[in-house]
Amino acid sequence: MIDPRLEATARALIATHVRPSSEEVGHIPLIGIAGAQGSGKTTLARALAASLNGVQLSLDDVYRTKAERQALARDLHPLLETRGPPLTYDLHLLSATVAALRAAGPDTTTPLPAFDKRADDRLPIDQWPVFTGRPAVILIDGWCLGAQAQPEADLAESINDLERDRDPDGRWRHLVSDALAGDYARAFSAFDAILFLKAPSFDVVLDWRCQQEAELMGLDLDALPAPDRARIARFIQVFERITRSMLAGGIAAEATVTLDAHRAVTTLRQG
Repeated sequence: MIDPRLEATARALIATHVRPSSEEVGHIPLIGIAGAQGSGKTTLARALAASLNGVQLSLDDVYRTKAERQALARDLHPLLETRGPPLTYDLHLLSATVAALRAAGPDTTTPLPAFDKRADDRLPIDQWPVFTGRPAVILIDGWCLGAQAQPEADLAESINDLERDRDPDGRWRHLVSDALAGDYARAFSAFDAILFLKAPSFDVVLDWRCQQEAELMGLDLDALPAPDRARIARFIQVFERITRSMLAGGIAAEATVTLDAHRAVTTLRQG
């Protein structure tokens, strides 16, 4: 169940960016919903799209293909084969999809990119879902939307076992931070607004992500096998540095909704 205050905040944010002006008749707002794994961003985006005649797309839908990430791993850093951080998304595909949706007419069919996480690869285009018509709003959810590059000094020390073992010289984290300062900053600036669902701490992210996994397995959180929890704990280390930075203020967002450990709203802040 979505907290009514959260939905109201999102709706108000969308409403401020509907601009049927003489310069931009029928402008379709592009709204991002950012938040750590398990924060509820996809659930919120889907609900809003369904109720507002909009379209929802996850940043995860535009991961680079497996072959592209393998090339990045070979040419830049082995960790870039692992999907998740900046550099592992196809920003051109995202931009082209948004442009196609904004150019759509009442009867236009627009293919929406889709990614198969089990196969760790993008689905063939003939298996992509299709949106028919002209959306009233485009909602994109993604964990790192609006994230800002970290200061050089913050990149000096490893923060977890993943970085200590696989990025001891800091090359991977510098590549990711440089991407945030460049192509990703430009991509994020194209959004009309970003809403940030702020977790109470990074520590709760493991429980949220484990809860998602348990639900997929038809289990209660407490029944999730320990090896699965350990596997998830290792995986989210890929996201830890940027998530912690965002929680500490390293994000450009028009509105921030702080959640408690149960995803209930505790505070709302504009700007």
